[in-house]
Amino acid sequence: MRPPGCGSIDSPALKMEPAMPRSASVQKILIIVHAPPYGSERCLSALRLALALTGREGVRPLLDVFLMSDATVLGLPHQQDASGNTLQQMVEKLVEHEVPVRLCKTCAGNRGLLGLPLITGVSIGTLAELAEATVQADKVLTF
Repeated sequence: MRPPGCGSIDSPALKMEPAMPRSASVQKILIIVHAPPYGSERCLSALRLALALTGREGVRPLLDVFLMSDATVLGLPHQQDASGNTLQQMVEKLVEHEVPVRLCKTCAGNRGLLGLPLITGVSIGTLAELAEATVQADKVLTF
């Protein structure tokens, strides 16, 4: 016997509508990295995830990578992790897959990076661009 106020399974209040099919549109994912290339594995993890997403079979999400704070150093050439994997190669692979990789202009300026050469394909981005990418994204991941 059901408690008072609980309808039967056939009660209109308990019937679930079938789930609407997910749109076939491509998912947009923004990855924001704050962590420096060294001292933790968050930066490496962000790059590994981004590369895994670009290598997916079937419909691939549209990625956007924004480097902020100490992660802006990653935009400089010749960065590598302790195991010898060059972070530059990982960034270059993302660029080859047409993933925008941008450095926060203010963060890069605060670290003296604005006049330095960047990895080919990496650009300087603005807070307005980050705001727009955030609004447009289906998911925002931070590292």
